[in-house]
Amino acid sequence: MDGNVTISNLEKFYGEGAERTKAIEDLSFEIDGGEFVSVVGPSGCGKSTLLYLIAGFLDASTGTISVDGTPIDGPGTDRGVVFQDYALFPWRTVFENVTYGLEEGGVPKDERQATAQRYIDMVDLDGFEDKYPKELSGGMKQRVALARTLAYEPKILLMDEPFGALDQPLRESLQDQLIDIWGDLEKTVVFITHDVEEAVYLSERVMIMTRHPGTKKMVTEVDLDRSLPREEIITSDEFTTTKNAVWKSLREETRTEVRP
Repeated sequence: MDGNVTISNLEKFYGEGAERTKAIEDLSFEIDGGEFVSVVGPSGCGKSTLLYLIAGFLDASTGTISVDGTPIDGPGTDRGVVFQDYALFPWRTVFENVTYGLEEGGVPKDERQATAQRYIDMVDLDGFEDKYPKELSGGMKQRVALARTLAYEPKILLMDEPFGALDQPLRESLQDQLIDIWGDLEKTVVFITHDVEEAVYLSERVMIMTRHPGTKKMVTEVDLDRSLPREEIITSDEFTTTKNAVWKSLREETRTEVRP
């Protein structure tokens, strides 16, 4: 399956000379095509930096990131990014926001309209096509952002704490919707979050990063029966055991961070 990500000996520095700081240190990791992987770690460990490196928004200082064996050299339509702050155009309607990338890519009008409607329907926003962002709730805005990214059909979906600003009931609803979309489209998903329960609930694997400078500390496999209702999943022994293992590993890093 397409959408494999290979990270090899990755390092990222910011600044120059005496001001130079290392954000990511000697990170190697592989993500299989169609896999859902979450990344957690202490504040400042380089989680978002890693996502932006995969997206091609930043250049690696050393090491490589490849998609399906080809080193990335900048942003590309094979990778789509969903941000926490939605990044919608306030002067464009829901439909116009979703079609934006397709317009920029020169997709014919009939095709882009059909594609946009498909993904608007997929995120349950049919009937809201003519609304502007100011008329939408936070959860609806995030669904527009997701539909806009999905519309140009990237192999890899990169999500930077997309539900972090939402209240818990809405967050849980969008988590469930994301699992359904992932199951339908079989895309590779790299999901950045600070929420251990969210990481375990959504993912097939969770990578825990060390404190600054960030690198891979451990990777935890998640084996859950996702055909079960949410209530049964989060109260299962498998879920509790995995969540506790991830929490303990992350706690060790945060305690080290504040130790005198």
